[in-house]
Amino acid sequence: MPTVPSLLPHLAALFHRGVQRQEGNGTRWPYIEPTPPAPGMVPPAGVPGSFDAGVFRHAGASHTYKLHLPPGSLGRRPLGLLVMLHGCGQDPDDFAAGTRMNALARRQRLAVLYPAQSREANRHGCWNWYLPQHQGKQGEPAWIAALTRSLVRSLHTDSRRVFIAGLSAGGAMAATVARAYPELFAACGVHSGLAAGTAEGVIDALAAMRSGTRCMPRGAHRLVPTIVFHGERDETVHPRHARHLVDAALLASRPGRKSGAADPAPSTQALDHDVGSRILYRDGLGRLIAERWQLDRLGHAWSGGSAAGSHTDPQGPDASAQFLRFFQEVAPSPRTVAQALATGPTRLRKLAVPRSVADSALAA
Repeated sequence: MPTVPSLLPHLAALFHRGVQRQEGNGTRWPYIEPTPPAPGMVPPAGVPGSFDAGVFRHAGASHTYKLHLPPGSLGRRPLGLLVMLHGCGQDPDDFAAGTRMNALARRQRLAVLYPAQSREANRHGCWNWYLPQHQGKQGEPAWIAALTRSLVRSLHTDSRRVFIAGLSAGGAMAATVARAYPELFAACGVHSGLAAGTAEGVIDALAAMRSGTRCMPRGAHRLVPTIVFHGERDETVHPRHARHLVDAALLASRPGRKSGAADPAPSTQALDHDVGSRILYRDGLGRLIAERWQLDRLGHAWSGGSAAGSHTDPQGPDASAQFLRFFQEVAPSPRTVAQALATGPTRLRKLAVPRSVADSALAA
């Protein structure tokens, strides 16, 4: 029987085939809380519109990342933070180029954070979503959440508009982090990934990716609204995992509900040009719980991405734009809430708006 170490290259190869990793641009690495910046280094949040490199120290280890601040944010705090987790073999520069998320997030004045997986933690650059020591509030989820909280504080951004998304192994880790820290993230986006708790080891992960099976995570968890993109031609991660991700969100939407109980009736919209369908899941008040894009012609790639990055399909619907639209709907900015208040209570009820956000919009 093959050993676990011997299976690691096969797991990584399933996630990542032929991706050319871009080299860094020579930027020096600054330090943020709790370690002060080293002399002569530029803080990562220093220049609006830039894409700065940084290092974060947590539990005795150093973790690299890149941060994009929206232009025009000098003297104005960002209206939220989006955490983007790359896939195997990628890095923040590659993932940002392929998703074009920095340019699109500017429209909502979101800062975008790209944590980087080190080759020491995983020689293929994969997030270790399938290992028990990197599930729950420990390991990689712990330092990603700690970095996110540190930047929310240092940027003075709206803590109610913090989101997380990822591709493939990054998508699986995004789901894992969101499940572990639902108080931190308002919504989650998973592209070609897997649900939290799908595997508890390399062999489990390989089986799940190929067949679409999953383990049910133990313990109750809070709802984090989730948008899922997955291609029906994905030969790396079985398309069945898109439904597993939605099932996890539906299960969390009703505390005490058992698996197999009646789900909110979904609505299905056929996409133009026969590319697939968009399925919406709402609660009894009409608020969006989950959204699944089933794309018939897509393989294991970021839909609607740029050829400037790896693992993208420029021909598909724009996943980046749809993720941001979903995030705005489930956790709208105060300006959006104020506009909804002006149009009447019906529109406001369809927004998943905490009372505090509505009150702040009224006071603005």
